[in-house]
Amino acid sequence: MTLRKGSPMSIGKKFAHKAEAVKGSLKRTAGRLTGSRRLRAGGRRDRFNGNMKQAGAKVKDAVKH
Repeated sequence: MTLRKGSPMSIGKKFAHKAEAVKGSLKRTAGRLTGSRRLRAGGRRDRFNGNMKQAGAKVKDAVKH
């Protein structure tokens, strides 16, 4: 796969957004296992933020093409 110069969203940013969503899922699961409401809430927040960033990137890519 080749990258075009000036591509709308870099692969690194896409990976970072996905990683944030995965981190949130792991934190949420850890919160469930330990019974920590704070950890569960933080996990939900991280997962939501990561998913919203991914959706925003998809919209940007769709508009640019």
